[in-house]
Amino acid sequence: MTLDLKSRVDSGPMSAFQCLAIGICIVLNMIDGFDVLVMAFTAASVSAEWALNGAQVGLLLSAGLFGMAAGSLFIAPWADRFGRRPLILFCLALSGLGMLLSALSQTPLQLALLRGLTGLGIGGILASSNVIASEYSSKRWRGLAVSLQSTGYALGATLGGLLAVWLLGHWGWRSVFLFDGAVTWLVIPLVLLWLPESLDFLLARRPGNALARVNRLAGRLEQPELEQLPPEQPRQPGAPSGFGQLLAPAMRRTTLLIWLLFFLVMFGFYFVMSWTPKLLVAAGLSAQQGITGGVLLSVGGIFGAALIGGLASRWPLGRVLALFMLITAGLLVLFVGSASSIAAALGLGLLIGLFSNGCVAGLYALSPVVYDASVRATGVGWGIGIGRIGAILSPTVAGFLLDGGWQPLHLYGVFASVFVIAAGCLLLLKPARARAQPAMAGV
Repeated sequence: MTLDLKSRVDSGPMSAFQCLAIGICIVLNMIDGFDVLVMAFTAASVSAEWALNGAQVGLLLSAGLFGMAAGSLFIAPWADRFGRRPLILFCLALSGLGMLLSALSQTPLQLALLRGLTGLGIGGILASSNVIASEYSSKRWRGLAVSLQSTGYALGATLGGLLAVWLLGHWGWRSVFLFDGAVTWLVIPLVLLWLPESLDFLLARRPGNALARVNRLAGRLEQPELEQLPPEQPRQPGAPSGFGQLLAPAMRRTTLLIWLLFFLVMFGFYFVMSWTPKLLVAAGLSAQQGITGGVLLSVGGIFGAALIGGLASRWPLGRVLALFMLITAGLLVLFVGSASSIAAALGLGLLIGLFSNGCVAGLYALSPVVYDASVRATGVGWGIGIGRIGAILSPTVAGFLLDGGWQPLHLYGVFASVFVIAAGCLLLLKPARARAQPAMAGV
């Protein structure tokens, strides 16, 4: 048995070992969800202690996103050289250290720098865990597996918010960072014990003792062992590798469209998540109702990621994702006229959260399958990194539009067009993806 190993994993039923690997990826994403929003949870307390102005608070809130973008762009690609598992372990240690040191910071600048350091680790973890979840799922359940993995973000953010409220009330904002740093480091033994190295990475990169490592994984996957590794794919002399492979003629169109899709979806998604509570209040709802609207967005997100994954097990993921984008755009347009009814505004908020989070989860599931294993973490990492740039710009653009005299809820109509454009780009992606990877033409 040689080439049959990967194809049998792709076409066979999901084993307990595969489910365990995906479960650990969900835990990693829960850690990410708490890490990303910990500054939002503690911003009021930090601001009160150090008497910060709005610009300083904004810097603290943005520092983690900048770090995440840099981690996805520049740290995640190393997973294609050294392995997904070692990169995740390194990034867990890095983000845990950043969290623990954040609790000891004495100035806003120190805290901002440490938030950036933490973000570097988070960016690397997110891209690598996303790739492992994709690589260890069968072809039929790949969309569901990666989508469920992305629900960890919403679960971590929700549970982290509840814990943060309790910790803030008893021991102050520093205890939130200490707790998060300790939990992050406690996940390291979990990864060491039960998260396997990527089978795709071992077959593509062939590190030392690769055959023995592949056969150990084959046993855990309940598959026969290999007598020898499959023959390597020949490479043309001078052919690009690593990042250069993403922009080689065969992959350039696919890569640029993936980058554009991540930018547009994150641009629209972070507007919805960042501004909805405030804009609901500006449109006439109470502060408590605005917060409730924000919570409903996160609750809807948990179900949205699972829904798109379930639908992708029955229909092509690309079509389901395009449908989610168009439904999100339609809901945003309806939201413009919903302020007169609290029930309508909150109900639409729940649905917007469901479908917009589904768009992000679907994109996470789509991106790994368009890249070869030798460059998969680099491709996914750069896609997520470009998306983070859209996430950073989105709230700022919304702020400029508001300062320019736009009515609060009218912004939702503007950002609805972003999701329509993204759906159009997704249709353009299909031919390029089909040429680059014929086996994935039905995705």
